[in-house]
Amino acid sequence: MNAQARAIAPSPFETRLEHFGRRIDFHAPGLKRYATEEMEQAAPERFTGVSLTGSKCALQCDHCKSSVLEGMRAIPPGRSLFELARALAARGTRGLLVSGGMSVDGRVPHLEHLESIVRVKRELGQKVIVHTGLVDRDAARAMKEAGIDGAFIDVIGADRTIHEVYHLKKKSVADFESSLAALCEAGLTAVPHIVLGLHYGKMLGEENALEIVARYPVSALILVVLMPILSTPMRGALPPPAEEVGEFFARARLRLPSTPVYLGCARPGGAHKQKTDRFAVDMGLNGIAYPAEGVVAYARDRGLEPAFHEACCSIHDV
Repeated sequence: MNAQARAIAPSPFETRLEHFGRRIDFHAPGLKRYATEEMEQAAPERFTGVSLTGSKCALQCDHCKSSVLEGMRAIPPGRSLFELARALAARGTRGLLVSGGMSVDGRVPHLEHLESIVRVKRELGQKVIVHTGLVDRDAARAMKEAGIDGAFIDVIGADRTIHEVYHLKKKSVADFESSLAALCEAGLTAVPHIVLGLHYGKMLGEENALEIVARYPVSALILVVLMPILSTPMRGALPPPAEEVGEFFARARLRLPSTPVYLGCARPGGAHKQKTDRFAVDMGLNGIAYPAEGVVAYARDRGLEPAFHEACCSIHDV
């Protein structure tokens, strides 16, 4: 692109205005408690996370070591996913994020619970979002037939990260792309996630992951940032600087001008979060989960019109 073309090319913020107008979405699903002066959950039980494997995960990825699963509800021994969902429905739950630990081949055991998912949809009327792990075409079609409302999948763009962080020694970038392709071919609401800094805080395969996502008719893209956890081998890793994260936000917005792009739940706190969230506004992202204090006002100052939701980015309301 020459200098003249660059001068007239729309900025990321202008691109978002052109394709999406002035609405910006702020999300606070009940996956954790959240309250600021600008936004507070009215019904924290409305949307919640469930782990099909409790806190067990065969992979024990270096960035997580099952810690994410520990914050989710486990299915009680001898009970089914449907029975858990029914108990949660009595407490006001209207939507579930169904996740779980991965097997040694990168799969989450959703197929064993599809009958329950069908009943959750038909009898309870709850929305169900599934964090899929790796899938093939048959699994994707089965999920579609079960009526799930959305499929989350991490897209990793570097074999080294797949091998060293996820410990999937026999898998490659091609396996993650084929899984995303299977979800899209099945007609599912596919919502890929890219973790910025997943390789011990370094940006390694993120650009490739963005290119992979751009090849498919995804419903939205969720960007999150490595959040070092004390109980993991990455406890001493430094996440990518907020400025580098903001530059990636800009490239994602321009690469996917008409696809919703959100800043998801996970990212470092403190000053890093303040900067990151403001970059998300400035670079034209469609929304932010658990926004930092003051960011709603910052968005208004930029002429945007906030909308508030107590569900995951991909489904807005439950």
